[in-house]
Amino acid sequence: MRTSDLISSLTNNVTPVKRLRSPWVRASRWLLLASVVLGLLTVMQGVRPNFMEKMQQPSFFIGMLASLLTGVFATIATFMVSLPDRSRRWLLLPLPTLLLWVANIGYQCLEGWVPVRHGDVSLGIATSCLATLVLTSLPLSLAMFAMLRYSAAFRPMPVILMASLAVSALTANALSMFHPMDATVMILGWNLGVALIFALLAMLFGRRAIQLE
Repeated sequence: MRTSDLISSLTNNVTPVKRLRSPWVRASRWLLLASVVLGLLTVMQGVRPNFMEKMQQPSFFIGMLASLLTGVFATIATFMVSLPDRSRRWLLLPLPTLLLWVANIGYQCLEGWVPVRHGDVSLGIATSCLATLVLTSLPLSLAMFAMLRYSAAFRPMPVILMASLAVSALTANALSMFHPMDATVMILGWNLGVALIFALLAMLFGRRAIQLE
């Protein structure tokens, strides 16, 4: 077969590829979905009675603001670094607010370090918090990875970890509005644990771990 005939045969049988939308558009859509899911959950659960009082506390307000901005910036960074032509420097976008959030968590732990009395935190409260966490973060994680199942294969580890950080931060922000128990550590542990599982699958099975048809 002549080279010109081969090229014509290949071009005639090529299936059109649907171009991905802008990472800004996809990040905005996921953030909108997250706000709807977390907003509905907050309405169903009801805002904690002392929420406005807590918002007047600098440490609580800074924690809420830092977790919200970390979630937004991590979402943007996730969709940016999922594309091979975008710089890895986008991974630094949520770093300042993440450091502020983590530092504020440490400060709150030191400030409120008191012995836990018997019955203050029951198994029922912890179980309820974990169940709410799973029901909240799991749909957001699945939606995120569904939107990234093709593009994330170029940089699986950074994308997976950054996406999990986005889900963790926004989930922590929402749960702080209606849950009386501070579950930030539990939230981070759960989401980062899921992230490590996805990362391990990506290491073992390569791109097929992410490019699921």
